[in-house]
Amino acid sequence: MNKKTLKDIDVKGKKVLVRVDFNVPINDGKVGDDTRIQAALPTIKYLLEQDAALILTSHLGRPKGKAKPEFSLAPVAEYLGGLVPVPVKFAPDCLGDVAKNAAADLKTGEILLLENTRYHAGEKKNDPAMATELASYADVFVNDAFGTAHRAHASNVGVAEHLPAAAGFLLEKELKYLGESIANAESPFVAILGGAKVSDKIGVITNLLEKTDQILIGGGMANTFFKAQGYDMADSLVEEDAIETAKELLTKSGGKLQLPVDVVIADDFAEQAQSKVVPVGDVPSGWRILDVGPETVSAYAEILKSAKTVVWNGPMGVFEFPKFAKGTFGVAESVAASDAVSIIGGGDSVAAVKESGLDTKVSHISTGGGASLEMLEGKVLPGLAALTDK
Repeated sequence: MNKKTLKDIDVKGKKVLVRVDFNVPINDGKVGDDTRIQAALPTIKYLLEQDAALILTSHLGRPKGKAKPEFSLAPVAEYLGGLVPVPVKFAPDCLGDVAKNAAADLKTGEILLLENTRYHAGEKKNDPAMATELASYADVFVNDAFGTAHRAHASNVGVAEHLPAAAGFLLEKELKYLGESIANAESPFVAILGGAKVSDKIGVITNLLEKTDQILIGGGMANTFFKAQGYDMADSLVEEDAIETAKELLTKSGGKLQLPVDVVIADDFAEQAQSKVVPVGDVPSGWRILDVGPETVSAYAEILKSAKTVVWNGPMGVFEFPKFAKGTFGVAESVAASDAVSIIGGGDSVAAVKESGLDTKVSHISTGGGASLEMLEGKVLPGLAALTDK
């Protein structure tokens, strides 16, 4: 990566605008899952040690360009205050006099969190005026929000045009694993792809077919591949308009795409549904596939045993229902038990690995769903491209 990182720029005693990803669940005015806040702490603490003044910006949810109290970052400011050695000040807007004055009054060694950037329509439009105003608060810009690096917004791409811009420690770590580790992957390199839709992962599969030794398929997307092979899927989720694409991918894969051999089916999409394990071609009318079966978990475990690099995106089944979580958790155990460099890429697969209690046994858990998918597709992320070259 030939972009400047935090240690490449002088931040001592300077005002530093830091784009963090504090898009966290808020329940009854309290922070639910603090994973993304914890992930930003190494950058925040380093800047405090350098006697910088920190102005933090983030979005939260989808307020659609309007100030809505349920999307306020105020609870995050309070929560962050309990994790750092200094009080966290909060500005009730990210633009205008209230933000400008709060930033101007900020002293070295202090932290200010600005209100939700998406309260302004200019954020998602990468509005030059909004970017210029945000940049005017600081001397240096640090982007540590991997979760929005695939979006060209005012608070990540726009401000980088006005200030020396570097990657924070979290962004640097994400790029190391999702960029360098995959580009220079040690073989055997195995990808595990799940989730509901093939259409969401066409770019990822196409890119990874060139790089991996095998791709293990699970989740709802497997059903579309089964249908492409001529199996009757009964009431299972199938993307009818992706069947031809699935056929092409199977042909192009040269045997790299591994599909489940058995599945767990249910007579209803419900936690308490009747369930049984059947071979892939034996789904009776009125039933649907909700997980991969035990033989598949064993077959995938055998492949993962010798893997040196593993990247995983998307669960193997409807893991939200405990009865249909065995496939996902079984695969998680195999990944954790392997000696591979293991990278879990965003979204539901992260939730599944955490729920299985194996999150400390993998090399890297990505904080960005959409951003990690685009990295796996081999795309250039705007938030990264905007940073200052080394």
